[in-house]
Amino acid sequence: MTTGPNRILDDFARLMTDAAGAAQGVRDEVETALRAQAERVLNSMDVVKREEFEAVQEMAARARDDNEALLARVEALEKRLAEGPTSAKPKTTRKKSTGTGKAS
Repeated sequence: MTTGPNRILDDFARLMTDAAGAAQGVRDEVETALRAQAERVLNSMDVVKREEFEAVQEMAARARDDNEALLARVEALEKRLAEGPTSAKPKTTRKKSTGTGKAS
């Protein structure tokens, strides 16, 4: 059995250890309560989650790329239409076959 200053120091160390454990428990409880309250507030504000936002952002980027590609195609087709039939390649006529199955 310890007596004197050693016993007082041991009791004090035990008390501090218990106090630190209790403070950690209180901290965890407060953090859990704050997190739950913050989540309730965010849910009531209809705030989207990061994963949902990033998914929609990716979809929008793909849609922009598709629109740019389609715009380029439309512009190319409009240019071909504006050039008119004069710039079209002349049609080639086929030669009549002589009955041998080969063109002459």
